[in-house]
Amino acid sequence: MLLNLENKVADFIKANSLFGSADRILLAVSGGADSTALLHAIRTLKNRNIVSADVLCAHLNHQLRPADAQLDEDFVIEQARALKFAIVAKRLDVRSFARKNKLSIETAARKLRIETLIDIAKNRKCNSVATAHHKNDNAETLLHRLVRGTGFRGLAGIWPARVFAEDIRFVRPLLSVTRDEIIEYLCERNLKWRRDHTNDDCTYTRNFIRHRLLPALQKDCTGSLVEQLSDLADSAGKFYTLVCNWAQKAWPQMADCSANMIKLNVQMFLAQPPSVKVELVRRSLTAVGSGQRDLTSRHFKRILKLAEQNVGRRKIELPAGFVVRREYGNLLFTREKKTTTPRGQISESAGVQVPGQTRFGQYVIEATALEADDCRIEKFKTEKTNFVEWFDLEKLKLPLEVRSRKAGDRFWPLGLDAEKKVGKFLTAAKVPHNLRRKLLIIQDSEKIILLWPIRMSQQAKITGRTKKILQLQITDTNPAH
Repeated sequence: MLLNLENKVADFIKANSLFGSADRILLAVSGGADSTALLHAIRTLKNRNIVSADVLCAHLNHQLRPADAQLDEDFVIEQARALKFAIVAKRLDVRSFARKNKLSIETAARKLRIETLIDIAKNRKCNSVATAHHKNDNAETLLHRLVRGTGFRGLAGIWPARVFAEDIRFVRPLLSVTRDEIIEYLCERNLKWRRDHTNDDCTYTRNFIRHRLLPALQKDCTGSLVEQLSDLADSAGKFYTLVCNWAQKAWPQMADCSANMIKLNVQMFLAQPPSVKVELVRRSLTAVGSGQRDLTSRHFKRILKLAEQNVGRRKIELPAGFVVRREYGNLLFTREKKTTTPRGQISESAGVQVPGQTRFGQYVIEATALEADDCRIEKFKTEKTNFVEWFDLEKLKLPLEVRSRKAGDRFWPLGLDAEKKVGKFLTAAKVPHNLRRKLLIIQDSEKIILLWPIRMSQQAKITGRTKKILQLQITDTNPAH
């Protein structure tokens, strides 16, 4: 006969299809009360054929409490072998990882733990990773997020299942039970567990919420605050699922995606309901590689306000170098990377060898002099690219030089009837910010002949009377930046 906790876990696994068609499950076991209860409950459910997948246990030694940590590891290995489960034990250097990445011990441990579990799952061909999060953990997570600021997605708390890297699913079979139920189960089964005394240290945010904030709030509640927060998470999760479905339908029509940038059509974006807008912003940030841990509700509010302002070239800087910018009817999400060759190093001009090859910062300029006739000119026009441009050599006053843009620059753009200030031309042509940052000026001794990679000068264009052609091919050797 199954005990109460085992029945609840079995029902929760079934209701949420936690293991689905998984062939092998990786069970994360620390040796504490929660993971020990999960370990024995899964063993029982396997014996009853309620769980059919193979089970592999993983124990991660964080090496933060040298003597106790070794005893934890020995305990888990003994428990797993007694239940006839294979086990993998790994040691993590959390302190070094925290120092190297400038993280708190708490954050470093969590990040390293997730990365290691994913690696073990991939190497051992596990489809799912089961962790021992329960209702109290969910309540603490909600309160933590409320303190930081959150929306409906954050209020959904800990999800029963979540897909991480390489399609590895993290599942939480104990989310339907409380910590009190876990302790009761361990006592019913006469099971021992390890106690981590650092969990009593209230200098850690999670411990402060667990031992101080939750009990204080519970005093003013008529029912169980943990249960009430669990119900809130369930309701918020259902609402968030509806928001996601709406956003999924809207996304293809309004989003232009590339490897390093997401563009959202502002007009279509503003037509969405408020909650859908937030989800579209979250999706855009995720798509360009931004994590969520350092973002708060204040960041999202600023992005929404930016979208509503009918002003171009405004931007919001986010943590880790991510940027949101409004440009010409689009909301742009990208990450501003530091170039290997800082702009300051290429602010001075350099002579362009004609013919020959010239290096300027991260750019290589190759100049070639060609003989021309009417037939070849037409061919050049059809084969021209953004990286190759042709000029009437006899209209140029050599020598040529290359430089970065300066205030007050003027030139005569191809196709226009007069000279313009470069800044006004770029604005009128709606040249995006990422191209402006790459802009190079090529000039002869009298005038600018090329704004690369935007437009050449009317004063140097080839015609049917052109006899000699100057071909300039410009290569960006570091295009990712």
